[in-house]
Amino acid sequence: MDAYTLQQAGLAVIVSLVVSMAITGYSIGYARRKGMLDHPGQRRSHSAPTPRGGGVGLVAGTLSGLWIVLHGRMHPAYLLGVLMLAGVLVAIVGWCDDRRGLAALPRLLAHFLASAAFVWVLVSVAHASWWWVLPLVGVGAWSINLHNFMDGIDGLLGLQLVFVGLAGMLLCTFSGMPVLAATYLVLSAAATGFLVFNLPPARIFMGDVGSGYAGMLVFMLGSLWWANQPHALWAVLALHAVFVTDATLTLLTRMRQGRRWYTAHREHLYQYLVRSGLSHGITGCLYLSYNIVVVAPLAWLALERPAMGPYVVVFLYTATAATWWLARRHCMRKVTRRHERACA
Repeated sequence: MDAYTLQQAGLAVIVSLVVSMAITGYSIGYARRKGMLDHPGQRRSHSAPTPRGGGVGLVAGTLSGLWIVLHGRMHPAYLLGVLMLAGVLVAIVGWCDDRRGLAALPRLLAHFLASAAFVWVLVSVAHASWWWVLPLVGVGAWSINLHNFMDGIDGLLGLQLVFVGLAGMLLCTFSGMPVLAATYLVLSAAATGFLVFNLPPARIFMGDVGSGYAGMLVFMLGSLWWANQPHALWAVLALHAVFVTDATLTLLTRMRQGRRWYTAHREHLYQYLVRSGLSHGITGCLYLSYNIVVVAPLAWLALERPAMGPYVVVFLYTATAATWWLARRHCMRKVTRRHERACA
């Protein structure tokens, strides 16, 4: 990074961290006053009523940092506005759902609208084939929802965002994308500010306002990276392998079994790990460890050797899917034994 970009990045990180911490901390009392509480239940993984909607701190933190980093550095300038407005739209819909509850259809329509608005502008600016529009819109909507699905225990999504932010920053710096590297660093800083209040035992949950926004943001950052460096697609896919695999395979499994895949449940691998006896903290550390030991090196390899990128990603997703299947099967046996002992 040049001196000006470093100065911007440093200021943006501080602002993102402070704003995220301040607003998340304030949200705890606000959520309690407004009755925005997630109560324990058969399909939930917590044991005490906990405020939700703390992701508004993540939203405010990242938006303030992104403005500092990207203002005057993104061409064309209106792309910054579309990026921020698309994220805000998803956040507003999530906030309404956290506050009063929304039906699935309006939420999905808003997700597709936000994704379509960003993709339309991105494809126009990048002069990419219009055949990319529909696939990218679908990927954007799925990213929003899969991050919502994966926000089910203390600290898990926050740790994932810290990892993606730091890994994305290092890889973008390595590939000569200093401004985008700074945006990934902003994401990591804002997620860290939120984690102060979300690490086990969580004092507040992210809620749809934060999880949906996080999914939209990582999709937009990855798309911007791909638009500027097409070979980076494989590194982007690699960074999200753990969450994509867990969410996608769980959804497909529920659909194959004829269950209501769109209803709340406790069948993700991370939920089975908790149900089998592991704490939220240990489960989050297992996911983070896999990201650091397996995902990060392979993402770097996919970026360093573009010709190997497709093979690296196929290998990574295959290995992650196998790990998911074996771990989930092991946990299901442990859960069954625990249930049998409790009934004996």
